[in-house]
Amino acid sequence: MLTSHQIDPVVSAALAEDAPWGDVTSQYLIPAEAQATARLVAREPGVFSGGEVFRAAMLLTDPTIRATIAVPDGEAFASGAVLAEVTGPARSVLQAERVALNFVQRMSGIATLTARFVAEVAGTRARIVDTRKTTPGLRAFERHAVRSGGGHNHRFSLSDAVMAKDNHLAVLTAGGRDVTEALLEVRSRLPHTTHIEVEVDRIDQVEAVLAAGIDTIMLDNFTLATLREGVALVAGRALVEASGSVGLDTVASIAATGVDIISVGALTHSVRSLDLGLDIELRDIDLSDA
Repeated sequence: MLTSHQIDPVVSAALAEDAPWGDVTSQYLIPAEAQATARLVAREPGVFSGGEVFRAAMLLTDPTIRATIAVPDGEAFASGAVLAEVTGPARSVLQAERVALNFVQRMSGIATLTARFVAEVAGTRARIVDTRKTTPGLRAFERHAVRSGGGHNHRFSLSDAVMAKDNHLAVLTAGGRDVTEALLEVRSRLPHTTHIEVEVDRIDQVEAVLAAGIDTIMLDNFTLATLREGVALVAGRALVEASGSVGLDTVASIAATGVDIISVGALTHSVRSLDLGLDIELRDIDLSDA
């Protein structure tokens, strides 16, 4: 669940970027006394995410705006569905419109794409997880959207877990150092609660890594045949994660190999924003005063 401590600074920065000295269009075209009712309407079906972010964009623009979220995060909706409604000063609603839409369209796009991946692996043991390939500054929003779509989150940051990839291992084993001994030495210096994951890109690397007692082994860009071989070799001694070039056309086959986790960078780095619109009705406008 996103909190106001996560939402407000990001939304405030976006609002300041969009209207650093106010919205001159609305200030000159729309009378100050004009009131508006606006409905957030789906132009296509999807899964909703970002309701509280949408609300924050409105209220941080003008606390007199009233915003009602009609659909909870994580709920599927049809084209034409009303997802939220706002009422308040027309100038303020119009000023907040683009920022509010930008966030909720992207978050709902991520949730919708995630739900499609989750549906593809239904009935298997695999869980769909995101990666750190997120938009800088928007990680909390984008990862919330992944959860809205039924997916799971990987480590949130570099501070959360040890994840040794190929470049880390190259440095760690420089000079011919044994990879098992090097990883055991690393584990001896870590707090007992710290999770250790190690990436391998060849099946012959698996046993040496497992011998260090790691928690998760990532099989990177393995074929389906070598994924099945890897799962059999690990035999429950660690969680098995599949990664690399995962798409909607391949994820079901990857899940069928028996892996525990499938990480999908595309959930956040290649997503299409969902088509949502804000339909606004202005009231109490006297054009002679505009």
